[in-house]
Amino acid sequence: MLSAIGVADTETLFDEIPAALRINELNNIPAGMGEAAITRLMRSRAAKDAGVVSFIGAGAYEHHIPAAVWDLATRGEFYSAYTPYQAEASQGTLQVIYEYQSMMANLTGLDVSNASLYDGATAFAEACLMAVRSNRKVNSRKILVSRSVNPVYRTVARRLTEGQGIELVEISCRDGQTELAALDGLAAEEFAAVCLQQPTFLGTLDDVDTLTDWAHAKQMFVIAICNPMSLAILRPPGEWGAAGADIACGEGQPFGIPVASGGPYFGYLVCRQQIVRQMPGRIVGRTVDIDGKPGFTLTLQAREQHIRRSKATSNICTNQGLMVTAATIYLSLLGSDGLRRIALQCHANTKVLAEKLGETDGVTVMFEPFFHEAVLQFDRPVGPLIKALGQQNILVGYDLSADYPELGHALLVCATEMRTAAEIAAYAAALESVMSSSKVT
Repeated sequence: MLSAIGVADTETLFDEIPAALRINELNNIPAGMGEAAITRLMRSRAAKDAGVVSFIGAGAYEHHIPAAVWDLATRGEFYSAYTPYQAEASQGTLQVIYEYQSMMANLTGLDVSNASLYDGATAFAEACLMAVRSNRKVNSRKILVSRSVNPVYRTVARRLTEGQGIELVEISCRDGQTELAALDGLAAEEFAAVCLQQPTFLGTLDDVDTLTDWAHAKQMFVIAICNPMSLAILRPPGEWGAAGADIACGEGQPFGIPVASGGPYFGYLVCRQQIVRQMPGRIVGRTVDIDGKPGFTLTLQAREQHIRRSKATSNICTNQGLMVTAATIYLSLLGSDGLRRIALQCHANTKVLAEKLGETDGVTVMFEPFFHEAVLQFDRPVGPLIKALGQQNILVGYDLSADYPELGHALLVCATEMRTAAEIAAYAAALESVMSSSKVT
């Protein structure tokens, strides 16, 4: 290959890469393993989750997944299907994506969905880039981000936007919600957008109507980050305030995707029709052929490795097609009534969980109302509690001390429809036992 392109060696091939960015070896990479050894390793790691009862949410949620979802999604027609560039050979894949897009647009109350992104965090980063490109009313590369937005999302968005000179400015929180009073000090500055999460990362509900109207009055776009399961019972972002949010994004994992130790998941991204040409990724449209028969095809294809590359909106290379297929089947099976029942059961379970745990001395429920996550404040560090109850196969929640030190010794807990009354009672009893036998430090 080197000879064919007229290069002497690989060092010469890569000489344009600055020396400071090059490494001589990969450290801490173990030796390769055979198939049998890898299978044993993965089975032993998977077995560690056996019998564990999880009360962790924080962006990934354990929901019941009907057996039909993955029985269908792993059929060869879907499992091995990839890029549907040839519409005449990809009508099944294209129709699934189109149905997914239609359902996400309906759930969010907005006009157009893309065919998904890698995960919720990268979807949020793409939404920020999209807002800066789309907002022609202000000349700003600054974006306001509520501190109630998922900390991982904020970190990923900073990494993916800073290279384009975009600055994320945080809005402080008070009582678990975006602090409205903090907006007064920002009135003189120009921002391209404001980013709000509903429900917030802390499980609370923001005053999104007031925040949306305030942002639009300042010529800002509104980016909504939503747990899609909550949209079954909460007002969709397209109806926030007088005009609704401009872009909605988030993690699609609650829709039929197993927690699976962190992935693969998929991110959803939906927007208003007026800014659709700035949307990254794929969009499937419904059309008719020369005989007037309906069909599906990719549309608005400004992609980095495809046509009109110079006008590409992103370097997103693919959608999480298999995950979207599973989500589409999941949504089709449950329907709007099924989603609503699950969302209500999640809320009811978390309310019972918070009440039970709040009865323990040294534990206080901090914020209400909430959807299906609640913040508990303890009179001692939660790290030892997490470890102690973990030994009893109870994953007690997410330690907030690193991300929100101002909350003190705080734990974010979640109870989806998967948690039973017996499991909640066992958690409360185990916590009571550990708390009463340990000293406050």
